[in-house]
Amino acid sequence: MNYFSSNFKLGILGGGQLGKMILYHTRKYDIHTCVLDPSKDAPARLACDEFSVGDLLDYETVVNFGKQVDILTIEIENVNVEALEALEKEGVKVYPSAKTLRTIQNKANQKLFYRDHDIPTADFSRFAHTSEIEDAVDNGGLDYPFVWKSARFGYDGQGVKVVRRYTDLVDLPNVECIAEDLIPFKNELAVIVARNSKGHLKTYPVVEMEFHPEANQVEYVICPARIPDNIAKKAELVALKAAAAFEHVGLLAVEMFQTENDDIIVNEVAPRPHNSGHYSIEASYTDQFEQHLRCILGLPLGNTDSKVAGVMVNLVGAEDHTGNVLYKNIEDIMAMDGVTPHIYGKKQTRPFRKMGHVTIVNKDINKAREIAENVKRTIEVISE
Repeated sequence: MNYFSSNFKLGILGGGQLGKMILYHTRKYDIHTCVLDPSKDAPARLACDEFSVGDLLDYETVVNFGKQVDILTIEIENVNVEALEALEKEGVKVYPSAKTLRTIQNKANQKLFYRDHDIPTADFSRFAHTSEIEDAVDNGGLDYPFVWKSARFGYDGQGVKVVRRYTDLVDLPNVECIAEDLIPFKNELAVIVARNSKGHLKTYPVVEMEFHPEANQVEYVICPARIPDNIAKKAELVALKAAAAFEHVGLLAVEMFQTENDDIIVNEVAPRPHNSGHYSIEASYTDQFEQHLRCILGLPLGNTDSKVAGVMVNLVGAEDHTGNVLYKNIEDIMAMDGVTPHIYGKKQTRPFRKMGHVTIVNKDINKAREIAENVKRTIEVISE
């Protein structure tokens, strides 16, 4: 099929920052794109050929949008899976598949999938409602501490809480959830696996993630991860095993823990471009967004090697600020060597909202991490 300067149409469900960054490459290759997002102010609205406002969870909206395109992809998991299944039956190519999304959308199903496919993960218990957890503890079926996770609609630190005592359960929503063993770990790692529609596979280097202690959001992504080669190889093999089990087409970001005993266990996966791959825009031969396009269009996969060491810093809204956004001291960070800010185009900031990211590249990973610390101290995402 001719994708370039042709009548071919690529549909993207979701018009947030990931959609916007995919569109950098559809513009480069002159691929006609249609984007659906609930917000008329979505960041991706300006770079696509056709922009539609609509609810991604509404069956009719998604089906009607999907009928207009040749290939449909996502930049967010929370979409109507029944609509995707109907589109697949009508011959629309959907990547990742509805089957993959149905499994990944629900954390309880995702964890059962790992168990069924012998993919290492923390032990867990599944509950129809959070209120059932107290009984499980009283009956000796569950012990503190554990990690509570909402089965649906958790993202960016939402829907996850470490429960150390009864009082930690009080304010949690009464929803389907899992209680997962709290695993002592040395590092949080991630590997992005690229698989195209012809089954060809490549992995990006293992990255190390440092989290904000309060917001439970990634604060720094460091590539390459500062871990021994044998641990990196183990992480890569676990990621490849997960990708093979899902038989996905596109990118699969596999988040993992390196335990105190140097075992690698899967935390969760995302079947799309991912925060842990943003460093690749400046640091890799082929960034994750171009690679996602290559995957879903069945094109040859690009080189996943890094040209240079990279660190990514998330720009999130300051805690006490809500309103029109102001990037304070952005000129100061732009004066630093190897520093590139990416602004997502969200006009309104609120505490911990992802508003952009900054990439720092340097031949020396430790120097890059040092500059990243300076960037974090300098720039502030505040309201006017």
